[in-house]
Amino acid sequence: MSEVTHQRIKTNGIWMHLAEQGTGPLVLLLHGFPELWFSWRHQITYLANHGYHVVAPDLRGYGDTDSPLSHTSYTVHHLVGDLIGLLDHFNEPQAFVVGHDWGAVVAWHMGLFRPDRVKGIVNFGVPFFARSPDIRPVDSMRQIFGEGFYICQFQVLYIDQK
Repeated sequence: MSEVTHQRIKTNGIWMHLAEQGTGPLVLLLHGFPELWFSWRHQITYLANHGYHVVAPDLRGYGDTDSPLSHTSYTVHHLVGDLIGLLDHFNEPQAFVVGHDWGAVVAWHMGLFRPDRVKGIVNFGVPFFARSPDIRPVDSMRQIFGEGFYICQFQVLYIDQK
């Protein structure tokens, strides 16, 4: 089996870094926070050795993928759009999508927004949560998991270290 190769592709207005290996049906491996493609290194080789074309991108804002300056460039619509562009780059009508943590959120939304482009979804660590029109996602997480939940901790703009 060949080694993992790397390339950058233009998708949805950004340059995206990809690690890939193998041939066959396409499997996208979507990393969590604060990870990169590298967190999937063992699964990439395993799946490639079992007949799949495995692609693990650095998602928008991570690693060697572009990081747009505006916070408005990081919606799930943008992230799903990046992945649709990735499928188009490989001329693939569909892919199996596997997500972990933040990557699972993106995978769930890819299945919701573009079910025509998804063969199947496997997610780890994050069940699907429908968005409530009455409460912000972070506030919902704070209510369920408490202020110590890691996502809540990243909402603090400044902490006095004295």
